[in-house]
Amino acid sequence: MKENIQKFLNPLKEYWVKRSNTQKTLLISSILLLVLIIAGASYFFSRENLVPLYSNLSPSETGSIKENLDSKGISSEISDGGKTISVPEESVDTLKVELAAEGIPKSGSIDYSFFSQNASFGMTDNEFNVLKLDAMQTEIANLIKGIDGINDANVIITLPKEGVFVSDNKGEASASIVLNTKAGYTFSQNQIKGLYTLVSKSVPNLPTDNIVITNQNFEYFDLNSETNSANDTFVSQNNVKKQIERDIQRQVQSMLGTLMGQDKVMVSVTADVDFTQENREENIVTPVDEENMQGIAVSAQKITETYTGENAAQGVPQAEENTDTTTYNSSDGSGNGDYEKIEDTVNYDVNRIKKQIVESPYKIRDLGIQVMVEPPVADDASSLPQARIDDMTNLLGTIVRTTIDKSTTNGQITNADLNNKIAVSVQQFNGKAVASAPKATAIPWWIYVIGGVLLAVIALLIFLMIRTRKKKEVEKEIEEIIQPVSIPDVNDEKDSDGTVRRKQLEKMAKEKPEDFAKLLRTWITED
Repeated sequence: MKENIQKFLNPLKEYWVKRSNTQKTLLISSILLLVLIIAGASYFFSRENLVPLYSNLSPSETGSIKENLDSKGISSEISDGGKTISVPEESVDTLKVELAAEGIPKSGSIDYSFFSQNASFGMTDNEFNVLKLDAMQTEIANLIKGIDGINDANVIITLPKEGVFVSDNKGEASASIVLNTKAGYTFSQNQIKGLYTLVSKSVPNLPTDNIVITNQNFEYFDLNSETNSANDTFVSQNNVKKQIERDIQRQVQSMLGTLMGQDKVMVSVTADVDFTQENREENIVTPVDEENMQGIAVSAQKITETYTGENAAQGVPQAEENTDTTTYNSSDGSGNGDYEKIEDTVNYDVNRIKKQIVESPYKIRDLGIQVMVEPPVADDASSLPQARIDDMTNLLGTIVRTTIDKSTTNGQITNADLNNKIAVSVQQFNGKAVASAPKATAIPWWIYVIGGVLLAVIALLIFLMIRTRKKKEVEKEIEEIIQPVSIPDVNDEKDSDGTVRRKQLEKMAKEKPEDFAKLLRTWITED
């Protein structure tokens, strides 16, 4: 047994020893890569592919489904915060049918099918009204869930109390709805209007004013929503912009058409309109005398005090910070002396200007005019002199300069700015129906092109045929000059006595060099 193992391992060892380091590294890497591929394939092919069975479930529904699946021994996985439960892909359809037959998932809500299954004569009017209201709320919520963009809906309806007498005025019902909408989904005004109509028509005596609809982010959906207002504002602003552009276009078209001809001019106008309406209040304070930056004196007060006698204060008066009291420095407060105090107080007032400014919208911030002119001779651009083009450019520049709001350009529009806002193109109009004179019958140009291509193809084929024929002739001449030379095969040599001895000596020299050396010594000694 050991010898058999050795016979198996020895060739492997010899093979491993003869390999270089690079070959050994490649061999080991190949084996490891093969093992990893086999392990990964076995993992991916052996694991179960789980797909969602139900989504957007409540925790109670997820728990009941999980308990049912565990009792049947079916593996399952809960994800999405307990809202989604996944099962093996091959079992999805079967489980949906089986769970539906068992009444799972159970939402815990009541619909109209409850009355057909649990109707009895022992139910009181109050119990019936409560169940009916609950069923109505559930049915409306189910209708709302079917709308695109809504994951779930909770509906609360408040019905008015019924009067004792027929003549009593019936109150109005009210409804509060909370929607769980998809992230990033935007509802159009038609969809919001449809929600209000759906709820209003589903409940007796429920006007749309008594319906409140909001989503999970406390965003309200009103019939007169901001979206509708924004759309109306955009439409009105766009209409104003188009009206301004149309008026300027007609003005320019009329003037240039009179100058060049109505069918010789095409005008396009693009305007940038500022729709901002600004209400601001400015409180400006300026000095009366702006040169000296001094206001006007409204009141003045001058106080002068003098004293002469004993115990007079001496020194320079000093005013303490943040006080109106004046003190004096004195060394001892004794002796004769005098002091004088002069105080001037002047109150100045300034100009106070209060402005309430209301700026109207519809200011043209920028204007561009593009004009295409056809020269008098349609196919000759030089027939329209440059002086005429300059006149049109100056005319358009005047219109742009007087139309643009000066506050947007600091009151100045340079000639370079005007050149960027005006474009005059002189070229022939190809879109007009022009009566052309009948042309003489001539061969179309494409016939010449096809004829030239055919001639080129024929010339190429002739050239290739001649070249192939010459090549065959050269090969034939070479074959005639070169004749095959027979060389005897070395392996066909017959073994003679000398040949056999020579081969034996060569084998002996390779396998037993010491014996071969002794044999040579013996032959040399004998000689």
